[in-house]
Amino acid sequence: MKNYGIIIPIRLASERLPNKAIMEICGKPIVCHLLDRAYQSSFIRSKKQVVVCTTENIEDDQLVQIVEDYGASVFRGSTNDIIKRFYDAIMWHSFDAVIQIDGDDPLCDPQYMDLTMQNLIDDPTLDIVTCQDLPLGIGSKSFTKEAMIKVYQSYKTTDNDTGFIYYFTKTNICKNKIIKPIKEEHILHSARLTLDYPEDFNLFKNIYEKLYDGKNIFTLDDILNLLRSHPNLLKININMNEIYWQRTKEKASLTYKDEGGKIKKII
Repeated sequence: MKNYGIIIPIRLASERLPNKAIMEICGKPIVCHLLDRAYQSSFIRSKKQVVVCTTENIEDDQLVQIVEDYGASVFRGSTNDIIKRFYDAIMWHSFDAVIQIDGDDPLCDPQYMDLTMQNLIDDPTLDIVTCQDLPLGIGSKSFTKEAMIKVYQSYKTTDNDTGFIYYFTKTNICKNKIIKPIKEEHILHSARLTLDYPEDFNLFKNIYEKLYDGKNIFTLDDILNLLRSHPNLLKININMNEIYWQRTKEKASLTYKDEGGKIKKII
């Protein structure tokens, strides 16, 4: 039987919104809201298969305690080299393939988690499956252990905290399949549902206070219906998108070694 897991990179020393993963909404740390959604994946038989990949820095000790108390596993590794952190975590847990969720995405959708993994399983020639055209913060990725090994053997930039996924998707290292929204209603380009800035936190707070009943996981349709019926919510953080993508462009300076041994930069 194949061993599947979920890996989530999180560290508390964020330069834009420090300690965001343990900030509380509706009486619960944001990381726990994210774990609730990860636990919904049909590929997860035990909460321990969900692994928060954090650092060995002392400031992440509080995160470790919260995550372990909530039932998930923790792997501690490199601070800025997420490729190595992921590689070490996958090898430690002997995962054959993983769903990868960003720690900034507490509304990441379980249905698309499973879609990426199922597409990966159905086609043995694939290395990774990603989502496209969903609101930022909703999609996830799934990739094989072999894909992780390929990237680990090829990447050169060890400060890859921003843009690490480009090694899988914007090089010739891996074969990627892109899945689109399963219905038109899941497309809402004006929605920014990732957590980087105080404005993002305010939007999440509004969404949870309106939809969260204390126990059940509300759906992507619930979220998008709320945003469409309350368009002022979208204005809370819409100006953050330009800042977000400009920062990504500036910080994601990544190099790798191609099959011929030549060092290339990811464009």
